Amino acid sequence: MNAMATTINLRAAPVRLAGKATVRRSASLRRPAGRVVAKAAPGSSEPAKSESSVETGRLALLATVASNPVLFGAQEAFAKGGEFGIFEGRTMALIHPLFLGGLWFATVYAGYLGLQWRKVRTVGEEISELKKEIPAAVPAAVTANGEVEAAAAPSMTAAQVETKKKIDELTAERKELIAGNYKEKHNNWGSLLLAFGVTLAVEGGMNTYLRTGKLFPGPHLYAGMAITCLWAMAAGLVPEMQRGNQKARDLHIALNCVNLALFTWQIPTGLEIVGKVFQFTSWP
Repeated sequence: MNAMATTINLRAAPVRLAGKATVRRSASLRRPAGRVVAKAAPGSSEPAKSESSVETGRLALLATVASNPVLFGAQEAFAKGGEFGIFEGRTMALIHPLFLGGLWFATVYAGYLGLQWRKVRTVGEEISELKKEIPAAVPAAVTANGEVEAAAAPSMTAAQVETKKKIDELTAERKELIAGNYKEKHNNWGSLLLAFGVTLAVEGGMNTYLRTGKLFPGPHLYAGMAITCLWAMAAGLVPEMQRGNQKARDLHIALNCVNLALFTWQIPTGLEIVGKVFQFTSWP
């Protein structure tokens, strides 16, 4: 009934009574039945007609609201008061937790892709170091007659033979890693995280403000702010990483590890907020 009364007050149009007196329908609904609104000459039938007009307008408004479920339930669907429409409803409030849940899995996957790409470099460096332990092959020799003698295979110890096997295994593994195209995939997923993560972080705070008229400083909000900053800092290191700066690479990995830890720690507080959304809002 509160929603209906508010809707009537906001949407009711003026009702013109007998003579030149004009009142709003919302006021006429609050006017006690039987009260004469306009004065008329003694013995005239104008007061009865005026009262009849008010009653007719009241019934018309009640019929309009009762036949429109959207207007009747508007106030119940929004937590703050309804002035922002569907942006205060449950549907918009659930966008933030739903998509950020997907971004948590995207963060884990992007980290996996990054580590696989890093392994391409580290395996290559390991192969280069192991090759130093293998004696170089004797180059082919040319005889006095102009014939080319086959290159003599270098003599290797048992340890060097094992090293040679390990080099072959690492070489095959590196080829598979390169074929996985992990560098491009990691860059693509990192870009998606930055774009959607920052957007959803801003959307979450804005939605809370629209629903309640304020923000709630606390662990969830502070962690979200830190995660957003870490996304930006990790992305800012990419140019130096592309130049081969190892310190930038290590810092990039460290920042993203802290980011994932905060993201994971934020899940319980986020679920508490989702529970409050279901408690204090309605569909849509």
